[in-house]
Amino acid sequence: MAANKMKIAGWALSALIALFLIGASGVPKFIDWEGKEEMMGKLGWDTGLILQIGVVEVAIAILFLIPRTAFLGTVLLTAYLGGAVATHVRIGDAFYFPIVIGILAWIALGLRDPRVFANAFGRP
Repeated sequence: MAANKMKIAGWALSALIALFLIGASGVPKFIDWEGKEEMMGKLGWDTGLILQIGVVEVAIAILFLIPRTAFLGTVLLTAYLGGAVATHVRIGDAFYFPIVIGILAWIALGLRDPRVFANAFGRP
């Protein structure tokens, strides 16, 4: 029964992460809104790249949700978030949020698939 509750918690956390990546972060990259150019300029990114960044973000979130590709999706998400950390460090912004999301993604995957925790912590 405990394993089932861990799986449910893992899927719930995975859904929240994917919902954030797609809904709050990915989709706004596809639409125009006031301050978008200013924000991208502050981050040092050309506004012409924001569409491609959004596509990558949504694709990674989808890979993260599909059980067969979840491990690959989590690895790619970690790399993507590493780029976000680097961008924020470079301009002197707070950079902890992408790190927290990355840690939560690995926890969510480990709850969904106990082999992840077993491999990470050296347990058979």
